[in-house]
Amino acid sequence: MRTSSVRRTALAASAAALALLVTACGGSGDDQDKADEGKGKAAPTAPAAPAKTLTAAELEKAALAQSDVKGGKVATKLPATDDIAEDQVTTEDAACLPLAHAQNGVAQGEPAASVKRTFTGDPVKPSADTKPEDALLAALDTEKVLINLASYEGDGAEQAVKGVVAAAEKCAGGFKATAVGEPMDVVKVATGDAPEGGDEGVAVTLTVAADEGVKAPAKIVLVRKGSTVVTFSAVNLAAMATGKDFEVPADVVAAQVAKLG
Repeated sequence: MRTSSVRRTALAASAAALALLVTACGGSGDDQDKADEGKGKAAPTAPAAPAKTLTAAELEKAALAQSDVKGGKVATKLPATDDIAEDQVTTEDAACLPLAHAQNGVAQGEPAASVKRTFTGDPVKPSADTKPEDALLAALDTEKVLINLASYEGDGAEQAVKGVVAAAEKCAGGFKATAVGEPMDVVKVATGDAPEGGDEGVAVTLTVAADEGVKAPAKIVLVRKGSTVVTFSAVNLAAMATGKDFEVPADVVAAQVAKLG
């Protein structure tokens, strides 16, 4: 979902992965050697089986459905403005391309299969005495989330997350991108904690230079579960007009991640 097109709609209407610390302790001396005599050596641990790479059909079953959420609307067919291809997204600095891909719902790297969904939240209805301009913003105050599920062979899923983490670090000062010919000027990139439930992930906030001097947030969340990476790209229509911060719907993220097993 391009922030530029969302911004026009709004204005017209108004990582960290944990490291495992292993401490090796060993005895020494004759007494220890004698104590160890006769003891069998532990059999080598068998390598963990690689995570199953889901097919397109399996990803369709694992993708968020309307019945998985209590409110809002889940769409399985994306409009052309949201269904953006990899070659339609570019950045001036190649190091920042993973962020532009994620923000536009494009899978990282070369997935074996991928599917997309969109989620649109329900706006809060303003009270009868709300001023017209405030009522308009209230009607726009809802999150739109582009969801991409991608499965990978080998270590592709791990590399996908690693690439976005590295891009967030290298491009913290911002970057310029183009999606389907429309420019996007990101002035700041900040990372946060990924949601629980996955094997690893990252949360990123892009601060985008919008119209009339507004600096608006756009959110990205990546979660890896086995060989599958799910990307959530979220914007808030009112935030694109005002610059006010918002949160990626936690219940939507949790419901989608839970379906990955």
